[in-house]
Amino acid sequence: MVLKNLPDMLRLLFSLILISSTLLLQAQNQPLRIIMIGAHPDDCDIKGGGTAALFSKMGHAVKFVSVTNGDAGHHKEGGGMLAKRRYAETQEVAKRLGIEYDVLDNHDGELLPTLPIRLDLIRKIREWNADIVIGPRPNDYHPDHRYTGVLVQDAAFMVGVPNVAADTPPIKKNPVFFYFQDNFQKPNPFQPDVTIDITSVFDQKIHALDAHTSQFYEWLPWIGGYADKVPASPEERKQWLAQQRFLPVTPEIKASLTKWYGKSKAEQIKYVEAFEICEYGSRPSEDDIKRLFPMIGIITKP
Repeated sequence: MVLKNLPDMLRLLFSLILISSTLLLQAQNQPLRIIMIGAHPDDCDIKGGGTAALFSKMGHAVKFVSVTNGDAGHHKEGGGMLAKRRYAETQEVAKRLGIEYDVLDNHDGELLPTLPIRLDLIRKIREWNADIVIGPRPNDYHPDHRYTGVLVQDAAFMVGVPNVAADTPPIKKNPVFFYFQDNFQKPNPFQPDVTIDITSVFDQKIHALDAHTSQFYEWLPWIGGYADKVPASPEERKQWLAQQRFLPVTPEIKASLTKWYGKSKAEQIKYVEAFEICEYGSRPSEDDIKRLFPMIGIITKP
């Protein structure tokens, strides 16, 4: 009886193996979901716009979230009208990068790491079903940046706790959390754990930043004391903005590039974005990093 049914059992076993292999392959080929969280409606763009463009071109899903509405970031405008203007700028950025862009309705310059805002971010991360979450480190010159860093850290474990923000189903896997690059040295300097070659999309990143007219051509030059340096023509402005937003490749960044791209490729890379692993989310292995950042090791050209 057993011998008689053996072919059927083998066929069933083969079918189960085939189904399991197919499901595993489908899971491996699922688009990654990345959420970047900044304090203001241009922070993610500055720190991660190139990486977001690369993810988008590869078919992955990216969302930017601004925790404040930017209603204080100007020397001539303010309040609700400025917030509307800056929201419109974010939606133009979304078109230029191929991403989604959300803006929370919290006042610029008044952000505090409160429980309601933490719950809002927990919901955003859950709704996006994020594989990767990137935010600022909690040491920065701007209180909104610092407190955004605290809020993201405070959300890192809670995204998986069902009884916190219980109106939104908990995420099934804890994402890997990263920090954006910064230049602050105390209490500890930024560590470039992952460095991405954005050379091929640097112009696209500048094109996205160019959408923030209120910031890069008006407010930041005014507060920085260089408003007289802003060119008049659109093309000259983009060239000038590219010079303003060019980050030099430091020895630490070069070492990280060499690790991920190899020495010969690292020497060819001109534009980069770097990220530090946050200890509060899932702790990725090198294989995990390569899976989460599939553009690693691929040299890009403008």
